[in-house]
Amino acid sequence: MGVFLIAAGFPGTDPGDVLRHTVEVVEAAERAGFDDAWIAEHHFMTYGVCPSAVTLAAVALGRTSRITVGTAVSVLPAQHPVALAEQAAVLHHASGGRFRLGVGRGGPWLELEVFGTGLARYERGFPEALDLLCEALSGRPVSADGDFFRFREVPVVPPARMSPVVACTSDATARLAARRGLPMLLGMHVGDEEKADMVARYDEGREGVGRPPHLREEDARPAHIAAAVCHVADSTARAVRELKEALPRWLEPGLAGYVPVDGRPRPRRDVPAYVDLLCRIHPVGSPEHCVEKMRATVARTGLRHLVLMVEGTGSPARTLETVARLGAEVLPALRSA
Repeated sequence: MGVFLIAAGFPGTDPGDVLRHTVEVVEAAERAGFDDAWIAEHHFMTYGVCPSAVTLAAVALGRTSRITVGTAVSVLPAQHPVALAEQAAVLHHASGGRFRLGVGRGGPWLELEVFGTGLARYERGFPEALDLLCEALSGRPVSADGDFFRFREVPVVPPARMSPVVACTSDATARLAARRGLPMLLGMHVGDEEKADMVARYDEGREGVGRPPHLREEDARPAHIAAAVCHVADSTARAVRELKEALPRWLEPGLAGYVPVDGRPRPRRDVPAYVDLLCRIHPVGSPEHCVEKMRATVARTGLRHLVLMVEGTGSPARTLETVARLGAEVLPALRSA
């Protein structure tokens, strides 16, 4: 069980305060007994005000002693995979192995222009970048002679043997992760049926593929991770009401920050309908309701690693209260089952 932190920029909040509070939530999650915390990365928008998940993860690792901290996700098309591998290796060693790297394809957004990586890296270069990242995290020297990366062999210093988690929102990405034996991170925008279907697509992609060197022989498949919105209150009605009042204030301006770099039409969401969906498919409610919903997710999908987005009210105090109540009233019931 983990927490998933977007560093959401609710209207009227100061980004610096949001970042400090995000680290405080990681500390609270450690006290509450969570296993890990995952930090999102966004650029040039208020939806999430953390532009470097690796940097904020480093701060959180320095303020904790037990909990694992990961990125969910570092946007791979916006940066050089070897540079990202170097940063991951530093955190891996400095934290005693408590860092996990999650990467994703992202979207056709403005960072591709600002950072000079280009639209082609997003549209065609993700498999090459992912392979190069994995090679740079293999503990061996790395070189490249591909369409997007070409350089002589160099040692990666410090060397580290790590495997990234891959955010998957399409069959193509799920099959890509499957062929490389990498675990998936499944987003909070889909419910149990869609998550189960993605796991099935992954398993199909694994057929006929040999065991990757980082995957233990006794593992049937890598340990996938599923994100979900979570909010706890004394009653389910109150929890739902609080999110339905708060989430639109964040989502309406936040989603507008997704600006396509090439002028293509931007996908639109019906925000009230989206909030209603999130409250219905995720553990939003009383502690008993949250336990029931998470048990149902595990039973339907087979996924056994859940990470919970707990910032939905935009209130630091309510977020910390939700984390504490999850630790006291939800996690013990789930683990005893």
